[in-house]
Amino acid sequence: MNPDELLEKIAFNVIQGRVEAEDEGFDPGLEGQPGVTELVNEALNQNIEPKKILIESLTQSMEIVGEKFEQNEYLIPDMLASAECVGMAMDLLAPHLIKAGVESKGKFVIATVKGDLHDIGKNIVAIMLKGAGYDIIDLKSDVSTDRIVDAVKESKAPFLGLSALLTTTMRNMENVIRELEKQGLRDKVKVLIGGAPTSNEFAAQIGADAYCKDAFQAIEVMKSYK
Repeated sequence: MNPDELLEKIAFNVIQGRVEAEDEGFDPGLEGQPGVTELVNEALNQNIEPKKILIESLTQSMEIVGEKFEQNEYLIPDMLASAECVGMAMDLLAPHLIKAGVESKGKFVIATVKGDLHDIGKNIVAIMLKGAGYDIIDLKSDVSTDRIVDAVKESKAPFLGLSALLTTTMRNMENVIRELEKQGLRDKVKVLIGGAPTSNEFAAQIGADAYCKDAFQAIEVMKSYK
C-alpha cells in the first residue's frame, strides 16, 4: 500500500473498531485482515510521519465515530471499540512523536470520584484526549478527594476531569473543588466534569469550569483553552 492508502486503511479500521487482525469489526468479512496495530506499525516502517498518522488517520476517524454516535448509528460499546483502537495506536506512536519533537498539549488528570465504580465514559474521554495530544494521568475509579488533589499537586497538571454516574457520588466532585481551593490550587487547574447526572447547571453550582456530555464535547472544550 502507498502512504495515502495506508492512512485511509488505518482510519477505516478505527471506525470498524478493529485493533488487531483477529478482530471482526462491524462489517462482515474483515477478520484476518490487518488491524490498526499492524497498519500503524507498517506506516511507521514506511517512515510516514507520526503526526500525519495521528491527524489524518486517528483524529479524523474519531470525528466520524462521533458523528455516528450523535446520529445513534453507534452505541457506547461501538465507540469504546474505536477509542480502544486509538489508545493502542497512541501507545505505538508516542515514542515516535516525542522523538519527532511533537510537544504534549499538557498533563490531564482524570478520575471517577469516590464511591463510584463506573468508568466506561471516563475511559473513552481519557483515550480521546490522549489521541488529541494530552498526557493522561488516569487515576481509575472510586478515587478519594485527597488522592485526586495530590495528583494535581504533584503533577502540576493544568487540567482535571471528574466523572460520576450516580447522584449519590456526584457531590464528591464539589468536595474535590473545595479541597483544590483550600490548598490554593483552584486557579491553577481547569476542572471539567461529566457523567449522566451532571449538567451545565451542576457545573456552575459547584464551581467547575465546564460540563462535558461526552468525549467529543470534552475535545471541543479543550480546544477553547488553547
